[in-house]
Amino acid sequence: MKKSSPEAAGGEPAGLKIDIKTIIPVTLLLFALMLGAGVLTQVIAPGEYRLDASGSIINGTYRLLEGFRLPFWRVLIAPLQVFTSSEAAVGIAVLVFIVLVGGTFMILDRCGVLKYIMSSIVSKYAGSKYKLLAAVILACMALSSVAGILEESITIVPLAVAISLALGWDSLTGIGISLVSIAFGYTAATFNPFNVGVVQGLSGIPLFSGLWFRVLVFAAVYGILTPYIIFYAKRIEKDPKRSIVYESDLKLRERLGAGNGIDEKVLHSEKLKKATKIFVLCISGVLAATALSFLLSSLDTIPETVKDLLTNLPLASMALLFTLGGILAGRAAGFRSKKLLGTFFDGVKAIAPCVPMIILVMSITYVLKQGKIIHTILYFIYERIEGYPPYASLMMIFAFIMVLEFIIGSGTAKAFLIMPIIMPLADLLSIQRQTVVVAFSMSDGFGNILYPTSGVMIIAIGLAGISYGKYLRWSWKLFVLAFGLSAVALAVALAIGYH
Repeated sequence: MKKSSPEAAGGEPAGLKIDIKTIIPVTLLLFALMLGAGVLTQVIAPGEYRLDASGSIINGTYRLLEGFRLPFWRVLIAPLQVFTSSEAAVGIAVLVFIVLVGGTFMILDRCGVLKYIMSSIVSKYAGSKYKLLAAVILACMALSSVAGILEESITIVPLAVAISLALGWDSLTGIGISLVSIAFGYTAATFNPFNVGVVQGLSGIPLFSGLWFRVLVFAAVYGILTPYIIFYAKRIEKDPKRSIVYESDLKLRERLGAGNGIDEKVLHSEKLKKATKIFVLCISGVLAATALSFLLSSLDTIPETVKDLLTNLPLASMALLFTLGGILAGRAAGFRSKKLLGTFFDGVKAIAPCVPMIILVMSITYVLKQGKIIHTILYFIYERIEGYPPYASLMMIFAFIMVLEFIIGSGTAKAFLIMPIIMPLADLLSIQRQTVVVAFSMSDGFGNILYPTSGVMIIAIGLAGISYGKYLRWSWKLFVLAFGLSAVALAVALAIGYH
C-alpha cells in the first residue's frame, strides 16, 4: 500500500487537466463549422415564420425575405458579436460554471479530498465493484431522467474517472458511468422538465402524462447501457492493454495515484474525513435545490416568470454550492487563504482552453440565426415529411431532431422552434402526440454527447485526456444500439396508439 501524506502530495500540480491535444483539433473543427455555417447563409434563401407571444412558430406563416443576405464579415466576427445576442446570458453562465468547476476541482484534488473519496470507495466496494458500477449508472440516469441534469455532469466526470482507474478499469469506463449515463438518462426522460415538460406544454398534453411508457423506455435504455459498460470494464480489467486509451491512462494513473492501491494514510486522515463531509453536505444541497426546482415548476399556481427562474436553479446551485463546498473543504484540509486562491486560479488556467471552444459552439448557432436560414431549413424538412406513411414520417422527425441537435444543443430551444410545425403534421399523419414527445426526448438525449458541437462532451473527454476520435471508436456501437432501441420503441408506441 502506498503511504504518503496527502498534504505532501497535495502541493504538486497533480490531478485531471484539460488535454490540449483533445481541445485544439475540436476547436479548429468548430471554427471550420462556423465558416461553413456562414457559407450556408450565402447559398440558402433566408426566410422566417411569424412567432406568437411565447416565441413559438405559427404554422403556415413562412415567407421568404427578399433582399436580405448576412454580410460574410459578420460571420468572421461572430465570436464577438454572439455576446450581444439574446443567448449571451446563457453562454456566459456556462462559461462561469466551467471556470468555477476547474478551480474547485483543483482545490479538491490538491488538498487530498478526491483521493480520500477514491480510497474510501475502493476500500468499501472492491469486492462488489460491478454492483457499484450498475448502481452509479442507475443513479446518474435517474437524476438526469427526472431533473434534467446535463451540464452538471462535468462535476462528476473527474471523480468517476479516478475511481474507474483505481478499480482497475480505464478512463473510458469513467466517462461511461458519468457523462454517458447522464446523457442516456436525458434520453430516457420521465419527468425531465426540459424535453418532456416543455414539449408536452407546447403540444397541449397534460404535464408529465403518459409516464408508464417512458418508464419502460428508461428500463430498456438502462438494460442496454449497463451490460455494455460492464462487459467493456471486465474486458479491460482482464487485459488493460486492450484499452485504446491505455498509454494516456498510464500518465493519468500516475498523476492521480490511482494505480497504487488504497492510500491508508489518506484514508485515516481526520482532516480529510472532515473536509469530505463538508463537501458532501454542500453537494446534498444541490440535490435538494434540484428537487425543489422540479416540484415547484410542476405546480400550476407558480407564475411562468418564476418557473423560468426555477429551471436555472439546479445549474446555479451546483455552481454556488459546489464551489463553496470545495473552498470549505480546502480550508478544513489545512489550506490557508493564499494557497486556496492560488490553487483555484491554477484550476481556472487548467480548464481555460475550453473557453474558445464554447464560444465557437455559440457562434455557429448565432450565425445560422442571424443569417435567417434556420426557419428555411425547417420549412424544407416540413414539406418533405408530408405525405409519407406514419412510421416513416416519425423516423424522419426523429432523424431531423438529431440533425438539428448539431447546431442547437438546447432541448428547450429546439422544442420552441420545431414543435409548432411538427405537432400539426403529426396530427395529419395520425401520429400520437405522446409518441412525438418520446421521439423528441430520445433524439435530443443521444445527440447531446454525439457531436463535436457538444461542449459538455468535449470538456468531459478533455478532462480525461481522451481525443474525440477515440471517444467515437469506443462509443459508436453503443450509439448504434441506442438508435436501434429508439426505432423499436417508436414503432411500439405507434402500434399501440400510445397517448
